[in-house]
Amino acid sequence: MHDNLNEKCAVVGIFGQEEASKLAYFSLHALQHRGQEAAGISSADGRKLHTIKKRGLVMRVFNEEKLRTLSGSAAIGHTRYSTAGDDSILDAQPVFARYDLGEMAIVHNGNLTNAQEVRNALIKKGAIFQTFMDTENLIHLIAKSEKDKLLDRIIDAVERIEGAFSLVILSRTKMFAMRDRHGFRPLSLGKLPNGGYIVASETCAFDLVGAEFIRDVEPGELLIFSQGKEPKSIKVFEPTPKHCIFEYVYFARPDSSVFGQSVYKARKDMGKELARLAPVEADVVIPVPDGGVPAAIGYAQESGIPYEMGIMRNHYIGRTFIEPTQEMRDLKVQMKLSPMTEIIKGKRVIVIDDSIVRGTTSKRIVRMLKEAGANEVHMRVSSPPTTDPCYYGVDTPDKDKLIAANMSNEEICEYIEADSLAYLDEASLLRSVNAQGDEYCTACFTGKYIV
Repeated sequence: MHDNLNEKCAVVGIFGQEEASKLAYFSLHALQHRGQEAAGISSADGRKLHTIKKRGLVMRVFNEEKLRTLSGSAAIGHTRYSTAGDDSILDAQPVFARYDLGEMAIVHNGNLTNAQEVRNALIKKGAIFQTFMDTENLIHLIAKSEKDKLLDRIIDAVERIEGAFSLVILSRTKMFAMRDRHGFRPLSLGKLPNGGYIVASETCAFDLVGAEFIRDVEPGELLIFSQGKEPKSIKVFEPTPKHCIFEYVYFARPDSSVFGQSVYKARKDMGKELARLAPVEADVVIPVPDGGVPAAIGYAQESGIPYEMGIMRNHYIGRTFIEPTQEMRDLKVQMKLSPMTEIIKGKRVIVIDDSIVRGTTSKRIVRMLKEAGANEVHMRVSSPPTTDPCYYGVDTPDKDKLIAANMSNEEICEYIEADSLAYLDEASLLRSVNAQGDEYCTACFTGKYIV
């Protein structure tokens, strides 16, 4: 059972660039943190689409020989995180189909809240589904649309779905990119150095391929990419932004810019806000790597307490599905995280983490620090208590598994065996991301759902 939240996937699209699949491959490398269990790329050479997808990390799914078979000047790619029991290769993306207008492939980041309703209606009309993905709904909606052109069919399809979606769709000659009206999940547009364009879930993908950031795809906007032309923009829906606040808290890479702001700066500002909100006398500030690092730097700067890397992380420990005993689960944490005894021993320690989900990992970290000789361990969390599951593209435990939904702050503090515990509050979090209104979704902290 995981003790953190997981993004379900990342998407990328490359258009107007020779060997587009290679650029998609490198972009997916940069986005690997958003999904580690399956990867796929579809390319278009003007006559047909080519698709390779498989379970595993990007570098294991693809090699030079496979990328050569993905010919063409346009490509879309996807990395996926799947929940336990949902591991079929059929559920990997891109989703490919042949239909009356030709061929298409789709990649999708998000979650459709009316997916089951749409699926049931399609099945009644004779649709045969191959996967459990809500993305497949879009394939059927587009294929069954009575419109004459693919563009019109895409618009027809998205008008029938609800929820969170950042989509990239590839035909034999064109590419389409779109965000839902709320812009829950990020999607940015960039210009490639040798001509052509890139869209990706995060701007860190642009840096790796040398692309220049142009702007975010707007909520409710559909971009159409055609050979030899600038991208054409259509406003399908009036935008009512409700960006996912957890992109800043945890999901996005610190070197990315999402929703128009630096992720690193936002996280550091969260730490500064936390230091003002919940000060405590201590000797050292340390982060839980890697997510707590920017906030810990901000906390240390604001409080004047020295910052140290008191916990080292082993980056080569993957997810473990066979964990039959408590001892095995504890051993996994010890394999991932190791205390720096010379920094911790005899000290009053403030440990900064980005969130507490189930609480089990926090408990093991506090115990590990005390066993390493810490006199006191004060847990500080750079986000509000996570009390509610997400339905917009994040894999979240059920409410009864979220510790903050079932225990008071004092009870959580006692459970994790910390000397004190404090969270960032919602107002301070929104200040950290320069919120100018209600443009962020905070349902995981408040239970106030948008859709």
